[in-house]
Amino acid sequence: MKKILLFIRRINWEVTKKMALQEDVTNALKELRKENVRKFDQSVDLIINLQKFDIKRSAVNLFAFVPNQIKEKKIAAFLEGQSDLIDTITKEDFKKYNDKKVLKKLVEKYDFFIAQASVMPKVATTFGRVLGPTGKMPSPQLGIILNPDEKTINELKEKINSSVKIRAKESSIKLAIGKQSMKDEAIVENVMSIFNAVLKELPRNMENVKNVELKFTMTKPIKIKVR
Repeated sequence: MKKILLFIRRINWEVTKKMALQEDVTNALKELRKENVRKFDQSVDLIINLQKFDIKRSAVNLFAFVPNQIKEKKIAAFLEGQSDLIDTITKEDFKKYNDKKVLKKLVEKYDFFIAQASVMPKVATTFGRVLGPTGKMPSPQLGIILNPDEKTINELKEKINSSVKIRAKESSIKLAIGKQSMKDEAIVENVMSIFNAVLKELPRNMENVKNVELKFTMTKPIKIKVR
């Protein structure tokens, strides 16, 4: 009974903290919007600062999904044959990319790559040297398909466009979660979705979060305590 009560208290504590964070993020956005207007649509950047957390022992590496699309990603596919549904690099095209300059141009052109499972070993040997370091290698988590039919490709494209790659190399997680032109409610929803996804990866949940910061591209960050 005591364990159940402690569990309920912990859940209530976490819910209260998340509600407070949501309110603080809303207030931070209001403050950021008071800054000088820029001539471009600034990104809204989220920074989650961690504590009591050894990044070498507990890696944070995942795809999270936001309810409000940030931008439409440029996606290309490594497939056995040509597809009208998506920009395609066929198996026959692979030999063109032995030239590292040509390969780098391809990687710079696209935000995301998917691959048919049957060509994945060849993708790894031909493209891995450049795709790997940039974090764009097709992933079993989101990006490897068996059959490139219309339903599979369209569903995957939709999923990719609502995805955010979260990878922590240090004790801070930094990523874009929206655009200045988006409504505050949409940005707050994206912040909370990402925050909750990160929490699930942390061994001590809220205790591993030192604070949160929010900023536009050209502004200083506003620090938000996780109360």
